[in-house]
Amino acid sequence: MNIPTNLKCTLAVTAGLCSSFAYAQKHPHIILIMTDQQRADAMGCMGNEAVISPSLDALAAEGTLFMNGYSSCPSSTPARAGLLTGLSPWHHGLLGYGKVSPEYNYEMPQMLKDAGYYTFGIGKMHWHPQRVKHGFEGTLLDESGRVEDKNFTSDYRQWFQTKAPGKNPDATGIGWNDHTASIYKLPENLHPTYWTGEMACELISNYDPDGKPLFLKVSFARPHSPYDPPQRYLDLYKNAPVPDPAMGEWCGKYAKKLDPEKAAKDAPYGNFGNEYARNSKRHYYANITFIDEQIGRIIQTLKEKGMYDDTLIIFVSDHGDMMGDHYHWRKTYPYEGSTHVPYIVKWPAADHIAPGKIDAPVELRDILPTFLDVADVTIPADMDGRSLLPLAKGTETNWRKYLDLEHATCYSDDNYWCALTDGKIKYVWRIHTGTEELFDLTKDPQELHNAVNDKKYKKQLEEMRNEMIRHLSERGEEFVKDEQLVVREKTMLYGPNYPEKQ
Repeated sequence: MNIPTNLKCTLAVTAGLCSSFAYAQKHPHIILIMTDQQRADAMGCMGNEAVISPSLDALAAEGTLFMNGYSSCPSSTPARAGLLTGLSPWHHGLLGYGKVSPEYNYEMPQMLKDAGYYTFGIGKMHWHPQRVKHGFEGTLLDESGRVEDKNFTSDYRQWFQTKAPGKNPDATGIGWNDHTASIYKLPENLHPTYWTGEMACELISNYDPDGKPLFLKVSFARPHSPYDPPQRYLDLYKNAPVPDPAMGEWCGKYAKKLDPEKAAKDAPYGNFGNEYARNSKRHYYANITFIDEQIGRIIQTLKEKGMYDDTLIIFVSDHGDMMGDHYHWRKTYPYEGSTHVPYIVKWPAADHIAPGKIDAPVELRDILPTFLDVADVTIPADMDGRSLLPLAKGTETNWRKYLDLEHATCYSDDNYWCALTDGKIKYVWRIHTGTEELFDLTKDPQELHNAVNDKKYKKQLEEMRNEMIRHLSERGEEFVKDEQLVVREKTMLYGPNYPEKQ
């Protein structure tokens, strides 16, 4: 691959810096691989026979597959704030789709840098300002055309301009939030998915494993729309058993029939028809297979460098994608398609952790404390996340009972909610409307039936409501008053703990 001079210099400087440290590595390398908007069931290892994901399946078979991994605030920026800080939404302060603060007390790259790691980020960060580093020594960014800072051009776009002068990186013609689909219209090696994988392989290939331990974040901007796989990946799904969207008995209010040829392609709700949904999902799955191939290349590069056995790898996504389930599209919703994310951990060989599956509820906030644990850094007492290492070792005896989920108003007034789940039961409190939902995820994993009015669930409903009251009580009388949940007219997007409010 012909890499532009500026990127060659970045990778060369990285290699030079890392080879200049003479002390022996004592801690494992850490690689965080993440996708954008990948739902938990979009992997073969999660039981979906339609998805081709051999690299992820192999990683799960070798490591720990967390069956109930969640994103506590399921849209890009608040999810990434939780990942960055190890904190819950209330404690990092971003309660919906707003801006990640330029600075936090706890920041993953900075804390690992302070622990002796060389830190580097590749791909989508979705931070503000866009070039902020939060402790990374360097970054190579793909923000998929998003320009939020004056004169910002991502490293991927700079590379594309050099590699394909005169070509349009958005030639597929699908908007960033559209849920329509099409094949990628340019050579495969120009796609941002390939670029992200290639940059990661180049960095690892140039890395001196005898120098500082490496913390590398590899963040793919897909399978988030545009659903634009190269043709050869889509061809793999020609006869795949791609399922229809799930349709709950409660979702009729969202079922307005829309003409795919005329309706807005980024509509958050609506019935575009099963064939439209299956076609979008087929392209979405094909993009996951494209990413999976890049992950396989990264793993192979680690093995060729002799680094694989000494590396902790975590694979997650920032949130899911409804893909038309219950006539909902994209994310920000309390339902499984939006909140439930893939969550795989491959431990360093020295930890001697047996492969397996774990049902305990885990979240993006748990990743930073896990990294700190393996780096022998004391986990701050006020960090909400917990190290996953005791769970994987089977020594954890006091794990959390429920995970808290939430999102400030987005797309519609009633989409302002808080929820609690353990992966078996889910309770949803609609803050604007004062309505509740209860789903028995063990019997009803697709959330087809809202059991809030079922007499046999009365006790569980009361228990979950009381748990929600306890959970929201620290927020004061705006959320809980006289031991009752409060209906709010105003949305709180930035909580009092948001750094710029301090």
